[in-house]
Amino acid sequence: MRYALISDIHGNTDALHAVLADIEKSGADKLLCLGDIVGYGAEPEECLREVRSEKIDTIQGNHDSATVGTTPLEHFNEYAKEAVLWTAARLGAEDKKYLRDLPLTRDYGGFTIVHSSLDAPHEWHYIVDMLAARRCFELLTERICFIGHSHVPLVFTESGSLSCGRESEIAIREDARYIINIGSVGQPRDGDSRASYGFYDTEAMRVEIRRVPYDIRSVQIKIESAGLPRFLAFRLGIGR
Repeated sequence: MRYALISDIHGNTDALHAVLADIEKSGADKLLCLGDIVGYGAEPEECLREVRSEKIDTIQGNHDSATVGTTPLEHFNEYAKEAVLWTAARLGAEDKKYLRDLPLTRDYGGFTIVHSSLDAPHEWHYIVDMLAARRCFELLTERICFIGHSHVPLVFTESGSLSCGRESEIAIREDARYIINIGSVGQPRDGDSRASYGFYDTEAMRVEIRRVPYDIRSVQIKIESAGLPRFLAFRLGIGR
């Protein structure tokens, strides 16, 4: 089985289309989305329409939750908060119900997906260090947990000891467990502005983090034209 895993689209249709085209060429059996379809970008409705029309298995992210009022905005920075409010004002009742009804986790027999962490997923903890990874591993019942949220591809490996790396190709060992952040489609933050997503081949037992270029300037113009904070457009160009 070949799974394509995407996360953190953030209203960026151009990046989503580029990634979906790359996935189609590679031949995935199933597509999974790890949340945050909306937020930051100028085309939330279009991204929702694409995810729903492709019948992508999806879980809820913090921006999805905040947009429908189930996560408070107090922990969002000023740019994120403005984007959430802008998005909420544009989505219809059907789109909001879809986002509100998304589960926080899904299991696929051998791996689990969650937007943030298995440690209180509704509280949206970041896994960017060993302590946060250890808390998630304590609750992980499968071999792999795929995550998004931080927009930075990372691999935490538990095999006797705990280690962290940024490799783009991961051979899944039987004697280890993994937390794998697949990065962001719509707003990467690891210094690489290309869209990021993951591929998991359950027969080859191999995970690959892929990068896909797209027309960033087109997306920046859309963000600026929509009246969203210009900083959100600027950071797309530097991948931060």
